[in-house]
Amino acid sequence: MPEPLPVNGDAHLALARDSLRELLDDKRVPPPVRAALAEEYQQLQVLLDKIEHGHVHIAVFGRVSVGKSALLNALLGAMRFSTSPLHGETTRADHARWQEYDAGGVFLIDTPGINEVAGEAREQLAHDVATRSDLVMFVVDGDITDTELKALRQVKGVAQRLVLVLNKIDRYTRADRELLLQTLRERTEGLIQPQDIVIAAAQPTERIVILVDADGNETETRRCPPADVTALRERIWDILKAEGKTMAALNAGLFAGRFSDRLSREIITIRHDVADKIVRNYCLGKGVAVALNPIPVADILAAVATDAAMILHLSRVYGLPISRTEAGSLLKTIFTQLVFLMGTVWGMNLVASALKGISLGLSTVVTAGAQGAVAWYGTYVVGRAAEQYFAQGKSWGEGGPKRAVQDILDSLDRESLLAQARDDILARLKPLL
Repeated sequence: MPEPLPVNGDAHLALARDSLRELLDDKRVPPPVRAALAEEYQQLQVLLDKIEHGHVHIAVFGRVSVGKSALLNALLGAMRFSTSPLHGETTRADHARWQEYDAGGVFLIDTPGINEVAGEAREQLAHDVATRSDLVMFVVDGDITDTELKALRQVKGVAQRLVLVLNKIDRYTRADRELLLQTLRERTEGLIQPQDIVIAAAQPTERIVILVDADGNETETRRCPPADVTALRERIWDILKAEGKTMAALNAGLFAGRFSDRLSREIITIRHDVADKIVRNYCLGKGVAVALNPIPVADILAAVATDAAMILHLSRVYGLPISRTEAGSLLKTIFTQLVFLMGTVWGMNLVASALKGISLGLSTVVTAGAQGAVAWYGTYVVGRAAEQYFAQGKSWGEGGPKRAVQDILDSLDRESLLAQARDDILARLKPLL
């Protein structure tokens, strides 16, 4: 029996463990984000448990009926995984503990075939298992096909360690076997190291054997040769001895990195959705207030107060709270750029656009609606600019505030937004006027 795995890679495991715990325990993640990523958080917990218990996961990967389940059974020395001559016998990921080695817990994982008909979900399942496994055995039973080569490249992108297994070698002569191995080395150059391409006969086919008794009588019988996975077993053990803990740590680290990226994207999306609702609520509130207030100076004061309050609200959404003074300074910066970019003529055109499509029979409501729509639009631009500023970590980026505001103005459909603003404001005004 091989000796226990040496203690190495402990520092890597400690770092990976701390990284996973930090992600799991981060109280700054909004509840909606945690709910959206519930499955990923569960996978993080599984990885953390795996590391804390010293487990190593080895998954088998390949197309239908190359003998993946039989290969695992041969390694285990028991019929743990279901095998069948029918295609697609393995329909879900399954695992079993490999008791042969004292490795803190080595688990062998079976997966569905990658080319199963109408099996997109199964392919995704196999991909997910490969992503979370420390070592992947990619199994073929002959020269690698283009489909298998494509899948191998995909697995290589997510798996930490790969071993290519040429199974069913009992079907080939010695010369054909050597030719196949040479072809596999050539076609997988840059993907698989030559020493990681091994042969196996997980479930040799029956052979006809002629028995001759003492009297010279011949009897024909059928026998199944024993499985031959010696080369594979030895290569796996060599890899585990040399890289076991480091593989587990790197796999956990890569998964944590991918999760962090997904988490960041999800947080950005949710924050943007919340911020958009906030901005539109302030737009409507300001639009109605301006439409109802006939005193110009009061309109200006109300507009400034509304926009400043909106900026404070947005800063909290992005986890970057600011003071009222800072909010006022930011509002002044944005407003200065708006005045510079829009100008008086642009403002006149804005009012004209706001007046379009309104019945001339409601003159008071028309005027109020137009003023409110312009105010609505102005607050919307301010809100978008402030949101971008906070989304970039309280930064305007290389182009500064002028470029940021200009890009926002260029991206907006003014006519559509003003029409929406006008309709929303008039719907609120009619019961009051």
